[in-house]
Amino acid sequence: MGSSATSPSSSISITRDGDWYVARDEETGVTSQGETRAEALANLSEAIDLYNEPIDEEDVSEPDAPWF
Repeated sequence: MGSSATSPSSSISITRDGDWYVARDEETGVTSQGETRAEALANLSEAIDLYNEPIDEEDVSEPDAPWF
């Protein structure tokens, strides 16, 4: 039940997983989901925007978990 849509700069795949649609940007690996295809794509768009935001190095702290 998968399909894919393509834009000039990237390829998006949309699959169905149970009650959810899963949208994935193949170029970046960013993935999101939604209850409808439109919601999954809107959520993916927001996730890609967040992925592309520059990171302020001053706001990033060193992890303190023992497995790091």
